[in-house]
Amino acid sequence: QVQLVESGGGLVQAGGSLRLSCLTSGRSFSVYAVGWFRQVPGTEREFVAAISQTGITTNYADSVKGRFTIARDNAKNVVYLQMNSLKPEDTAVYYCAADGERYYGGNYVKNYEYWGQGTRVTVSS
Repeated sequence: QVQLVESGGGLVQAGGSLRLSCLTSGRSFSVYAVGWFRQVPGTEREFVAAISQTGITTNYADSVKGRFTIARDNAKNVVYLQMNSLKPEDTAVYYCAADGERYYGGNYVKNYEYWGQGTRVTVSS
């Protein structure tokens, strides 16, 4: 079992930056592939970025490519999502998720069995 706790969300103006953190307790984070997803009320959860167990493999949704960066520090049991050049359409609740079965979880929601409670990001125009 792993518990995930997101932090770092908030209100920011368009063009600004935020860094989200996903902290875990329990089993070492290095055995989990991790993904970030986001959700706007009334819509499906959307893939944002993913990172493999070692951090070598990463992938991004086209909508955030070049603006967001996912990284991890397994020694500190944390995964980050650095978000730059934020746009109003980035407004959502952001969720961290962990996949304990694969080296890399990819962009499929169903691959991830552990989820955090989410952190809200609001980008004003």
